[in-house]
Amino acid sequence: MGDYFVHESSYIDEDVVIGEGTKVWHFCHIQKGARIGENCSFGQNVNVSNDVKIGNGVKVQNNVSIYEGVELEDYVFCGPSMVFTNDLTPRAKYPKGSAGYRRTLLQTGATIGANATVVCGHTVGAWAMVAAGAVVTRDVKTHELVAGVPARHYGWVCECGAQLKEGFVCGECGRHYEESEDGLAERR
Repeated sequence: MGDYFVHESSYIDEDVVIGEGTKVWHFCHIQKGARIGENCSFGQNVNVSNDVKIGNGVKVQNNVSIYEGVELEDYVFCGPSMVFTNDLTPRAKYPKGSAGYRRTLLQTGATIGANATVVCGHTVGAWAMVAAGAVVTRDVKTHELVAGVPARHYGWVCECGAQLKEGFVCGECGRHYEESEDGLAERR
């Protein structure tokens, strides 16, 4: 075992890569082919499916399943009991397997709130925030704040997590933003 922690109640399949400093807590299952970066944290009862790729510094709270077809870039936060899907039209009698899965991407720093759902086939942009209980049915722009069912535009958030007010200037950390094609971009 490498320089990471896995609780004795968890299962790690063969052909899994786990980065240094990562912690896998109680009752987790990391499946074959998963690639997990450094300094990640997986709370109780997390399942990481086959061939899932997870970046560095990712935090996954209790009761989350990250299904095949989902990719998490660096510093993504998945709140407790949030849900990913990977098949838009599942049927028990007519399983499609991985050929029918739609790719879902959470870009660097994205946050998904507790009990939110991300319907497959969408991208949640860098530093975007999905409110607790929201249902994502479309792409979410960079730094966009979405809430509701289905999730709709509610505002913009800074990289530090504070909601941006007038002029796209963060009242907490002072970062300045400007509108871009993909959402907001930090003004340098």
